[in-house]
Amino acid sequence: MAASPKKKKQVLIGASKQPANCRPAPFFIMSANRNKAKGKKASTPALVLLALWAVALYTTPSMAQVVRLKTQYVTVMLNSKGFITSVKSNGSGREYCPAGQSSALMSLYSRKQYILPVAAKMENADRLVLSYPNGSRATLLLEQNRQYLKFKLTELTQREQIDNIVWGPYKTTISKKIGDLIGVVRDDDFAIGVLGLDDNTTSGPPTEGDMSFMYYYIHSPDPQKYPLPPHLKEGQTFSIGGDGISDVAFYSQPEEYFRMNYGNGAQLEPVFGSSICMHSRNRNKEQMIRFPCYPDNIDGKANSARYQLVTPANADYIGSSIAFYACPDEQGLNTIEKVVLAEGLPHPTIEGKWIKDPAAYRPDIAWWGPHDSLASYARQLRITGVQDEGLGEYYPDRAQPWDGKRITLNRKKDVPVPEFGKMMQQQGIRYGLHTLCEFLQPGRNQDVAPVPSDSLAIMQRTIITKDIAPEDTVITVADTAYFNEFGGWEGNHTNVLKIGKELIEYDGITRTVPYTFLKIKRGFHHTQRGAYKAGTTIVKLQPNCYHGFAPDMNLQDAYAGFYGKWLAKGGMDYIDFDGLESCMYQGHGQYAFKRFFRGLFDSYHRNGGKYLRVMGSAIQEGSWHYMSVCNVGGGDHMFSPVLNKWGIEGKDMRYVFESSYFPATFGIQRYQADWNLYDAENLQAKSIGWNATYMLGLSRQTVEASAEKAAIFSAYRVWENARAANVFTRAHKEKLKDLDYKFHLEQTGSGSFLLYPVKEHRFRDLHYTTSGVQVLLRNAFEAQPLEFSIKMNMPEGVTVKGLKITTPSGKMLVVNKPLSGGQYIICKNGRFYLADRGRKLVEAIPVDGQLKIGRGQHQFKISALNTGNDHVNMELVVSVIGKPEKIQRRG
Repeated sequence: MAASPKKKKQVLIGASKQPANCRPAPFFIMSANRNKAKGKKASTPALVLLALWAVALYTTPSMAQVVRLKTQYVTVMLNSKGFITSVKSNGSGREYCPAGQSSALMSLYSRKQYILPVAAKMENADRLVLSYPNGSRATLLLEQNRQYLKFKLTELTQREQIDNIVWGPYKTTISKKIGDLIGVVRDDDFAIGVLGLDDNTTSGPPTEGDMSFMYYYIHSPDPQKYPLPPHLKEGQTFSIGGDGISDVAFYSQPEEYFRMNYGNGAQLEPVFGSSICMHSRNRNKEQMIRFPCYPDNIDGKANSARYQLVTPANADYIGSSIAFYACPDEQGLNTIEKVVLAEGLPHPTIEGKWIKDPAAYRPDIAWWGPHDSLASYARQLRITGVQDEGLGEYYPDRAQPWDGKRITLNRKKDVPVPEFGKMMQQQGIRYGLHTLCEFLQPGRNQDVAPVPSDSLAIMQRTIITKDIAPEDTVITVADTAYFNEFGGWEGNHTNVLKIGKELIEYDGITRTVPYTFLKIKRGFHHTQRGAYKAGTTIVKLQPNCYHGFAPDMNLQDAYAGFYGKWLAKGGMDYIDFDGLESCMYQGHGQYAFKRFFRGLFDSYHRNGGKYLRVMGSAIQEGSWHYMSVCNVGGGDHMFSPVLNKWGIEGKDMRYVFESSYFPATFGIQRYQADWNLYDAENLQAKSIGWNATYMLGLSRQTVEASAEKAAIFSAYRVWENARAANVFTRAHKEKLKDLDYKFHLEQTGSGSFLLYPVKEHRFRDLHYTTSGVQVLLRNAFEAQPLEFSIKMNMPEGVTVKGLKITTPSGKMLVVNKPLSGGQYIICKNGRFYLADRGRKLVEAIPVDGQLKIGRGQHQFKISALNTGNDHVNMELVVSVIGKPEKIQRRG
């Protein structure tokens, strides 16, 4: 769903809270001790202690064995039944385990019910054995590290009926920030979280499809600043906006206490705080799921649940392992990085910095049009990542890897993408395309037609009951197997069967014997009609939302390898994976994401690639380690650098992303020819302040129409130099966040800068009348030269005859010129002039003396020169600039 300025086809994924109709059944204990263990769920820790600590065992007067685990920042107590009963800060002594609550260290999950441990016993200094009422015994390896606790399942007896093992849910008292993507909860003081240390340990509790979907929930980050109205309560859930198709419409609630859910690694628990959780599934078992699952009151809209047969993948829960960390919040990301490095998790770096480190956050370019100026603009802006939006969406095909795409240089569309990619590499530019990940499209992919692969993802399977000849149009099968459901959960417009190497379109199935497919069209998508014996398997294919199909896990591995080689051989160090839900179609949730990205990066490095910058349509726990940015959306829906205002979509994504230590985003911000210097600088200032990234949308046509191009490009370089010098402290970033101000930056040395606050007084929709409109403004800074602009807004073809302007000093300025829509009257740098839509000089207007604005309150008046016009309005912007603050390289 790419749309202007860039509307990614987003995945409808959200945070946890299992709905009643698809949430796991309540916890239960299958023994006579049921009442004793019931209700004793534990909370998560608070961080790790100054050195390695041995596991301390001691017995209480009742002789119950207790395990004490310590890290640098936290002490965790585990009772004799295998429940966490205390998570206490070593520094403050604060208890983060909710009063009266406890959490099972590890639960078993069978037939959608939890089995809680009933006994825990240390067998030696690093082995803990948990016993369960079904007779299972789990052996866990415990490892204490300075920053985190590591738990690993090494053995489980009587496991035949056990579908999953569950780490937690761990209850905490923290609730300010719910990092539902990666399973972390945060407040101003502390962060508590878990990281999966293997690909098959994934976020959240077991769910159908091992994924959660987008919806709103109520949670005020600051009850004093954002109090809830009487009709709302904490934890209440609401559907996303729109019809489930339009990305922009998803984001429909502007209030700060409406929070968007994306993942289920952590969730708000209004009664006591929050919970965090991970699980690992035995994926060697085939399973039937109904996906997606929503809370009971949530309407999935276009993404409505369907039954799906999930085929096995070679992954098991033996070996499942987590890192449990707790630390001061300011150390949260640093602690995660230490876990990542110590445990050998993916750790991509750029210019020596981990991609999750805010010091590594950088804007990229989204490019449109002929490519002659691309490298020059990138160098001038000091931006090294480029996404070629103008080439359109790329659909993968292993047989035709370049899809006929060519680059336009010197007015000729004659340069192959690999050749251009290598040209960009030689100039230090990471170039790449906007892909549709694993969307396998008929007519564009030879794994679909004319000879379909046997590794396309499926939804249902049965066998035919009678022989079929090539000309037959009646197909009977052994059972209905949910073939009556139309389409898939996201692609409700595609209903296709596969038998042998033939695709068949159909529309329904009879409900009585003989079960017969309705309205079939054989040889669909130009496949060959075949003859098949009774007992032959026939499947329904999983559709994607663009009328195509998706790979199963085996074919997904092949596409991961394909993309890695394609990128490396194509000279591309950047890729945008739109359509990332193609990793959801197989039904294996976050595991499928992890397996795809691991295969991609392995292939990329095997083929000579170094740093791969990954952008995508959504961020998941399964892709968090690998993705550098998620610059979806764009324009004012995300953030307006001109109006200095967050859009609803930007607000929602900012909360989700930053809560899970991922950069917020402004999406694609297309360069506007009528930007002034402060508009462009505001993008840089606010992105640094909010630890956000974005793509700067560029085309030669727009840039060269901009009067302030040279000043803007120069300023961009200065801001990028300041980023690289790491000059901005936390206090600076808080200042840059302020939506009441823009900022101007000047460089005074290799690592030293001057930061100026800029206050804009903006007056919109001013009427064009002979009596005039008068506005009041206050200059809080020192007296300075007057700087203002007036933009004329009127219908096409309408013109007016001029303006009279009374400045704050009382001087009358007369513009006796015809004016049309989009033109500007500008006073700047001692000049007064009429400008075009890109602020370029049309005609200078003489002025006697220098125009100034003093400190304090002032009046500004604008009138029509001759006659007014009700169809015309004006926008006045008066900018004043304050004294600079000196900032310089730290350390």
